[in-house]
Amino acid sequence: MRAGEAFRVALDALRANRLRSALTMLGVVIGVAAVVILVALGSGAKQEVEDQVEGLGSNIIIVVPGKFEFGSAPSVSRLTLDDVDLLGRVVGDRDRVAVSVASGETVNVGRRESFVTVNGVNESVPNVFNRPLARGDYITATDVDTRRRVVVLGSSVVRRLFRDVDPLGRQLSIAGVRFRVIGVFAKVGSTFGVDRDAEVHIPVTAAQRLFGVDRIDALAVKAPTADSVAALQPKLVAALADRYEGEEFSAVTQTQILGTIGRILGLLTLVLSAIAAISLLVGGVGVSNIMLVSVRERTREIGLRKALGARQRDILLQFLIEAVLLCVVGGLLGIGVGVGSSYLVAALSPLPAVIAWWSPVVAFGVSAAVGIFFGVAPARRAGRLDPVVALRSE
Repeated sequence: MRAGEAFRVALDALRANRLRSALTMLGVVIGVAAVVILVALGSGAKQEVEDQVEGLGSNIIIVVPGKFEFGSAPSVSRLTLDDVDLLGRVVGDRDRVAVSVASGETVNVGRRESFVTVNGVNESVPNVFNRPLARGDYITATDVDTRRRVVVLGSSVVRRLFRDVDPLGRQLSIAGVRFRVIGVFAKVGSTFGVDRDAEVHIPVTAAQRLFGVDRIDALAVKAPTADSVAALQPKLVAALADRYEGEEFSAVTQTQILGTIGRILGLLTLVLSAIAAISLLVGGVGVSNIMLVSVRERTREIGLRKALGARQRDILLQFLIEAVLLCVVGGLLGIGVGVGSSYLVAALSPLPAVIAWWSPVVAFGVSAAVGIFFGVAPARRAGRLDPVVALRSE
């Protein structure tokens, strides 16, 4: 039997049992679609994180107390404002060093209130980070030196507290202390799931008085060039280690942060895809089961074909093509469902989706392999049937 004729016979057999064939393919469709969707969402999340980190600015080194690890508890900070001058001498420019001390506080205007992240910062933040203003001015060195109670608001804070009223020059209360609004940030969205539009900046000295502390939580240093980042990291750590004997400090770059997050997201995507691929295995078992039932139902047909001269390999090819067709068609449908669902999820939710070119290819290849693997046993059983015994069966 020629391959073309075997294909036609297999296709006719599947058409004769449309409902059974459709239900058999359903398991493959679900498995392939699940793999494509999860890979797309995982790739989208990774791309989103990379864009957000790069959007913070370039050549940035974050200096924190203790050993920097994702998921670990932050170390108690001994860093102070004097360390700005210290690291400024290391990098060659004090304006390249930004500080941060943060706390969650309630901000209110009259009866309207909102719980926000209050960041105590110095005047160098615009030089280090990419954080444009929509209107107004940012905090100055004079504001820091005099502990002036001025504030720059995120766009969502303005929307909640002032509605359609221009906030510039108006006052609001942070933890019961009045501050005057001098600027409004441009909308930037979220970073690592944190709404950056729901934060406010005040002078670091005013923040220390408000929070009742004299420390700072971290420093951010902007290297002069990308090539100088690697050489600058150990110098920053060494300068702080010399000042605070016995203390440990970490200096991490955007590349290191992206690498760590990328590994975490990649592993998570791999695990979720492996779980989704189990449904492909279940679909393959369903294909094998249906093909075995088909062999039993068509025993007399097989016996007649063999009595008329069909060879064992002809019967084997016919049933193997049926199994592969079920999985290939199911795989193609699954790819379509997966790609469509990924874009739908991205459109209706904050979850981004990036269709990696290899995921549909791999999903299609796996679905074809499932058809071959789970179709071999029923096909071999059909090919080995004795024609005399097959013709006598009921």
